[in-house]
Amino acid sequence: MKKRRKNKKMRRSLVPVLVAVALIFLILAVSAGIFLFQRYSYSDEQADLNAYFGLDGAGSVAIVYENGIAEEKGILQDGRCYLDLDTVHAYLNDRFYVDFNEKLLLYTLPDEVVSIGLGEQTQDGYTAAFEQDGSAWIALDYVKKYSDFNFTLYTDPNRVVLETSWEEISTAQLKKDTAIRERGGVKSPILTTAAKGDRVTVLEELENWDRVITADGYIGYVEKKRLTQAETQTPQKDTGYTAPDYTGNMREHKINLAWHQVTSSAANSTFPGVVENVTGINVISPTWFFLYDNEGTVESIASREYVEEAHARGLEVWALVDDFTHSADNGVDTKEVLSYTSKRAKVIGTLMEEAQACGIDGINVDFEKVSQDAGQDYIQFIRELSVECRARGLVLSVDNYVPRNFNAHYEWKEQGVMADYVIIMGYDEHWAGGEEAGSVASLGYVEEGIAKMVEEVPAQKVINAVPLYTRIWTTSPEGAVSSRAVGIRAASDFLNQNGAVYAWDESTSQNYAQFDTPEGLCQVWLEDEQSLAAKVDVMKNYGLGGIAAWKLGFDEGRENIWSVIAGFLTE
Repeated sequence: MKKRRKNKKMRRSLVPVLVAVALIFLILAVSAGIFLFQRYSYSDEQADLNAYFGLDGAGSVAIVYENGIAEEKGILQDGRCYLDLDTVHAYLNDRFYVDFNEKLLLYTLPDEVVSIGLGEQTQDGYTAAFEQDGSAWIALDYVKKYSDFNFTLYTDPNRVVLETSWEEISTAQLKKDTAIRERGGVKSPILTTAAKGDRVTVLEELENWDRVITADGYIGYVEKKRLTQAETQTPQKDTGYTAPDYTGNMREHKINLAWHQVTSSAANSTFPGVVENVTGINVISPTWFFLYDNEGTVESIASREYVEEAHARGLEVWALVDDFTHSADNGVDTKEVLSYTSKRAKVIGTLMEEAQACGIDGINVDFEKVSQDAGQDYIQFIRELSVECRARGLVLSVDNYVPRNFNAHYEWKEQGVMADYVIIMGYDEHWAGGEEAGSVASLGYVEEGIAKMVEEVPAQKVINAVPLYTRIWTTSPEGAVSSRAVGIRAASDFLNQNGAVYAWDESTSQNYAQFDTPEGLCQVWLEDEQSLAAKVDVMKNYGLGGIAAWKLGFDEGRENIWSVIAGFLTE
C-alpha cells in the first residue's frame, strides 16, 4: 500500500518536469522554425531604385549600356532623353560636333553638313540640343537619325536602355512570376518582378543563382531553378540606319608624291628646275596656301601656269595649305580659326575657289599647330573640307606627325574615313633643338609609325613620307647639342671634305659617321640610296597606298635616289 502511494506521488511530481521539458522543446521548435523561416523564406523588401540606378533628381536618367549601368547620366526634358556630347561620343557616335562659339550642332554626311542651332526645334517639334552648364545635351531621337543603335526610355525610375551590340547572347525564359533581386540570395532586396514567359539575358551563371538583365534594364539575380535552360540567340538588328558611304577620290594606282617648297609667287618659276632630273613621281605638292590671320583668311601664291606645266609632265598637283607660316608674324592661332564654323567655311571656300581657278587636282592639309583642345575643331574642318573635295573630284590628303600618344587628338581613324590619303611625315625622330643627337628617321622609327597608323587607317590610304635630308650634329665638350639640316648630297660632301669614314649601322639601317672637330663631336646618320631602299621595302611589306618625299631640291646632285623611291611602285 505504501509502495503504491509512493509511486503515485512520484508520478505527480514528474508532471511539472515533463510539462517543462515539453515547453522547452516547443520553444526550441518554434525558435528553430522562426530561424529557418527567417533564413530561408523569401524577403519582400523592395530595393531603393533611385539609389540602385544612381539617380540624383527628378530629371536624372540612368543609362543602361552594354549590360551595365553607366556612371554618366542623361537628362529628361519634355518627355525626351538627352545625353551630353561626351557621352554621345563615347557610347554612340563621335561624329557630332558642337560649335560653342556660334551655338551650332553639326553632323557631317558625305555630301552635306547638317546644321541646327542649340535650342532650335526640329521639324518633328522637339529641341535637338541645348546648352547647360557649359555642356551640350543632344536628344537621343536626334542622335538616332544618324547612328546605328536602338533605345527605349522608361520612367519610374527614369532609365534609358541603349542597344548597340548585335552579337550572340545567352537568354532564358522565366518559368513563373519571379522577383529579380539586387544580389544572389532570397533575402536580397527586390528590384522588379518579371512575369512567367519573360525572356532575360543571362550574363553570368552561378551555382544556384544566375545574373541576368531584363529587357527594361534591371540587372540582378534570379534563382537558377526559375529559369529555362539558357540558349544562344542573335539579336535582330532593326535600327533603321544605313551607313553613309564616304568614298572620295582615291586613285587606283599607287602614289609617288614630292613636295615643292614654294615661299613666294616668284618662286613658282623654280618648278622646271627642281623636277628636271626627277623620275617616277606622279604627284607634286607645292606649298601654296597659308592661314593668314585668325578670321579665316587664306593667303595664296597658286599659279595656273604651274599647274598646266605639271599636267603637261603627267603630274597631278595637290596644293598644300599650312597653319604655321604666319603663326609668328600674324599670331595665327589654329584653334581660334577652326573653332568657328563661319571661319572654317571661309578657309574652305577660298581653297575651293583657288582650286577651280588654277585647275588643281587635290588639297594637301599640313596643319602642325593643332593643340590638344583643338582636336575636335580640326577633325571637323577635315570633315567639312572632305564634303567639298568629294563634290568637286579633288583628292584630299592630310599630313601627320608619326603617330604617338601625344598627337592622338589628330584623330587618324576619322581622317581615314573622310580623307582619301593619310600621310605620315616619317621623319624628325631627332629634331632641331632636341637635347640628343640621333637619326632623323631610323628604320625602326619609321616602321613603328606605319604599324600604328595602319591600325587606325586602311593601309591603301596610308602614304609614308621619307626625308631627303639629314642633320649634321655637333656635341660640344660641355654637352651642348646643335644641328643643321642638309640635303643628301650636301651631307655626303661634308663627310668627304672632313675625311670621315662611314659604315652601315644595323640599329638604324643607315650609314653612320662620327669624328672629332674643334667644336666637339660631329655625328651624321646618312639618308642615301641604301637607307631609302630599306624604308621602301618596309612600306611595300605593309601594302601602303603611296610614298612621299620632303622635299624637291634636297635631292640635288643625287637624282638616282628617285629610282630607289620609284621602286615602291613596283610589285
